[in-house]
Amino acid sequence: METTNDTGRLADNIVFFARTLRKAGMRVGPAAVTDAIEAVKVSGIGSREEFYWTLHCVLVNRREDHAIFDEAFRLFWRSRDLVEKMIAMFSPVALDQQHREKLKAGETRVSQALFEGHEKSRPPEEKPEIEVDARLSSSGNEVLRTTDFAQMTASEIAAAKKALASLVLPVDRVKTRRFRPTHRTGRVDPRATMRGAMRTGGQLILPAFRTRREIHPPLVVLADISGSMSQYTRIFLHFLHVLTERRRRVHTFLFGTRLTNVTRQMRHRDPDEALDECTAAVRDWQGGTRIASTLAAFNRNWSRRVLGQGAIVLLITDGLERDGGDDLEFEMDRLHRSCRRLIWLNPLLRFDGFEARARGVQAMLPHVDEFRAVHNLEAIEGLAESLSAGRSRDSDPRRYLSGGRAA
Repeated sequence: METTNDTGRLADNIVFFARTLRKAGMRVGPAAVTDAIEAVKVSGIGSREEFYWTLHCVLVNRREDHAIFDEAFRLFWRSRDLVEKMIAMFSPVALDQQHREKLKAGETRVSQALFEGHEKSRPPEEKPEIEVDARLSSSGNEVLRTTDFAQMTASEIAAAKKALASLVLPVDRVKTRRFRPTHRTGRVDPRATMRGAMRTGGQLILPAFRTRREIHPPLVVLADISGSMSQYTRIFLHFLHVLTERRRRVHTFLFGTRLTNVTRQMRHRDPDEALDECTAAVRDWQGGTRIASTLAAFNRNWSRRVLGQGAIVLLITDGLERDGGDDLEFEMDRLHRSCRRLIWLNPLLRFDGFEARARGVQAMLPHVDEFRAVHNLEAIEGLAESLSAGRSRDSDPRRYLSGGRAA
């Protein structure tokens, strides 16, 4: 990072940096840019860390934007040796795929926003016309369905949100003890039959029929918002917002080190406003994880209120418990007995070699009915189909309990 006496040069760099953040998906307005310039003038440019936290305090207002800001600051206010690294990246040398590091969360969006101007200013290349047989290829939508949420660009996340809004919702229904009138022959309704006979003075008695009323079962969601789960949980909340709009009795709880009920916040019409309300209501977003204590709080305070009439529970967490012990197994067993169906959604299943070695995973797996992934659109579509059709052998948790690794 260069430090010059020309304050206009620094102000322009801060403006360009704010534009990069805005293109990467952060909400940075003109007032925030002005405050950032004034804050830098007041605090001065000391070390790189002081300059980092000065801009961070002004420009970052949401917890989920920390990863994007950190990656953008690293690329924009770069060190001197990055030029040599970029020259090496653009050199015509084949990269070693085996030693390529995994991308960080938000790195793809930041790099796309940062180098967007260079891509536009590049002269168009004349490409030869090639006819390709695309019968066995995949379209862009198919590629988006299998893309990890943590590695999506800002445009891909927007497309994923639209895809979630148009997703086919589950049609699961359960029979209640209440009845509704029907014209089909079946169970006779004595009261309706006698009311009809009284209209004719008892001269004509026509039987009336009734059947059990079918309703959507309550859907209870317990979503982990710790540092390793925040990106997946935020995308999944868009799917829950669609469910909340189109069906009744959808209860959403977020937990990290404590349990927070955000059902009322999820009822806003606008999905972005609903998620902002959820973020404001939660104090431990991207913090630690205490699964056992939060499940104990849910079983003690909320299970009798929301786990009635065949409720389905969706537990979204990676199972990396901070405390561990027998308390987690006890609370999971109690939760499993209180609901009709317990589905565990774990983003770690995106790895082919996943093994149930963690202590928290071993304590939780025996008490769930299904064990599914939640890292992309295809996984959420499979969840919607599973809620409609029932249990599937592909999501049987016993596959991981027997040998520790999926077959």
